[in-house]
Amino acid sequence: MNILIMAAWLLLSGDGEHKGGLLDIDPGLIFWTVITFSLLLLLLGKFAWGPIVKTLQEREEKIKNSLEEAEKARRDAESLMAKNNEVLAQAERDAQDIARKAKEAADRLKGEIAEQAKLEASKLIENAKKEIENEKNSALLSLRQQVTEMAVGAAGKIISANLDAGKHKQLVDDFIRQMPSQN
Repeated sequence: MNILIMAAWLLLSGDGEHKGGLLDIDPGLIFWTVITFSLLLLLLGKFAWGPIVKTLQEREEKIKNSLEEAEKARRDAESLMAKNNEVLAQAERDAQDIARKAKEAADRLKGEIAEQAKLEASKLIENAKKEIENEKNSALLSLRQQVTEMAVGAAGKIISANLDAGKHKQLVDDFIRQMPSQN
């Protein structure tokens, strides 16, 4: 922009004559243009480019740090996800193990209960057999007594001899004992 202003000033200054066209080479103009451009570059380098470059470097460093932090956060998240998946898999294995053990315990308990029921049923059957045997023996004893009494009564009526009831009973008991047992 300074160049345009200088060029305009040089064109307009002078004695009103035209010294040449726009494309003519003027050594004075070239000299002042180079000096102005150099001063502009020096001023920009000292006051503008240094802070701009510094700001850009700081921003670049911030972005770089942010990217590194994001990458670290991504790795941490992946690590946490892997650990979480591992914990979930272990929990699932533990749950399956607990379910298997519970099923085994239930099966074992079922077998024990069935075995205990068989033992109790066996005991009940054995007790019932003993009770039946006792009742049978009691009934046979009662039957023998009744048969003996009936036999004594019948024999006493038939024989009408001098035998007393005790001797009759003794004779019938001996007879019954001699009979084969029918247990």
